[in-house]
Amino acid sequence: MIALEDRLRGGMWGLLVGDALGEPYVGLQPEEMPPEGEIDMEGPPGEWVAVVPPGTWTDDGAQALCLLDSLLTCGRFDPADFAARLIAWHDEGLWTVDGQAFGIGWQTKLAIQEMKRGVEPERAGLVLPEGKGNGALMRVLPLALWHRGDDAALVEDAHRQARVTHGHVTNQVCCAVYCLWARRMLDGQAPSEAYENAIAALRGLYGKESPYRRSLEDEVRPDHSPVTNGDGYVVHTLNAARLALNETSYERVVRRAIQLGRDTDTNAAVAGGLAGIAFGASGIPERWRRQLRGRDKAEPLVESLVRWRLG
Repeated sequence: MIALEDRLRGGMWGLLVGDALGEPYVGLQPEEMPPEGEIDMEGPPGEWVAVVPPGTWTDDGAQALCLLDSLLTCGRFDPADFAARLIAWHDEGLWTVDGQAFGIGWQTKLAIQEMKRGVEPERAGLVLPEGKGNGALMRVLPLALWHRGDDAALVEDAHRQARVTHGHVTNQVCCAVYCLWARRMLDGQAPSEAYENAIAALRGLYGKESPYRRSLEDEVRPDHSPVTNGDGYVVHTLNAARLALNETSYERVVRRAIQLGRDTDTNAAVAGGLAGIAFGASGIPERWRRQLRGRDKAEPLVESLVRWRLG
């Protein structure tokens, strides 16, 4: 059995390592990917221009750290505090490796602009009412790792977290699915079993006629085989994790997520966070953990999370 503290550390380091590993491959099509065994922190072979040095987490990791920092500081999900940290990330580079935000999604940028002009945080995510990007899903894992409440409370906080930048019901539902899935994996359930049990729990929480239940059944379609083209549509990102979590090690999970192409950093971050829970921090290749830039900056926050959950 993998200890809870190893799974907690694995979730956060798995997200950050996956994010950094996927960053050099962003925008490549699946057919442009190198063989699985050649996917590494240094990026693809040949001529390409690095955006940041190898081993750097992107907006996915920085926003996840903003969320974790807010949760540990406030002792609850506080949308105003979280919004302030997102603004500080955007403007000042909070929780970035090099002090400057990069890779920001269009809807997240617009929502931050809305909050800066005084729009209530949980309404800012409606700036594009039909927007269904993966910007809220990519950062939500710390909520599941931190949360001590029951499933209903976790789902409500997952919804609220999404609404800060991505208000559409489908974004909220995907965040709820992911959080319940992660929670059950923290308890030691295998990824497929944890996913099925998460969906059953969510169906019990959503009223049959609610827009949340309709989105779950009609758009997320949790009983269907997962389909994705690797892009930034939130359901495709959730499905990328479903596909990748069929692999048998952290290393194979994140490489499988990257081989899907296109939004490789987010696919690997979302799948990698769950793989880190499944295999523990001890299951993440040591060479990748060493290559992760900024790890000394993030480590105190990760250790505070472990103390919070075990305390």
